[in-house]
Amino acid sequence: MTRTTPTPASPAIGTCRCGALRMEITAPPLATAACHCRGCQKMSASAFSLTAMIPAQAFSVVSGELIKGGIKGPMCDHYFCPGCLTWVFTRIPGMDGFVNVRSVMFDVPAWTDPFIETMCAEKLPWASTPARHSYEGFPPPEDLEPLMREYAASL
Repeated sequence: MTRTTPTPASPAIGTCRCGALRMEITAPPLATAACHCRGCQKMSASAFSLTAMIPAQAFSVVSGELIKGGIKGPMCDHYFCPGCLTWVFTRIPGMDGFVNVRSVMFDVPAWTDPFIETMCAEKLPWASTPARHSYEGFPPPEDLEPLMREYAASL
């Protein structure tokens, strides 16, 4: 994985577009990803969304309010800043070990390089990423631990 910026100091700080919502991350991601699903394309107004899978216990919103937008359960919950309506993070019910934070929210965007790309069956034909692993849907559960180990070794 090519690093274009330094890894942030701990805690890593992130904010929404207007700065009203502030979050802290006290551990590196379990993995980073680009999601090519149509929902992410529409919510990001781009070919894909970027995410950093942050361990749940290492993630906290330290100031600002949250609202739900996009999908509001049962598959997932998208959280936004009510002021600027920036899509900041996603929680997936049943996957309580991590929070999917939009990696471009960090003040130091070191975790934007996608390690995996998901939902490639819905990928726009011209879109490409430097991801090491690609999946037509989501990685099967048996791939998650090996992917996280490989990602951690690449940091």
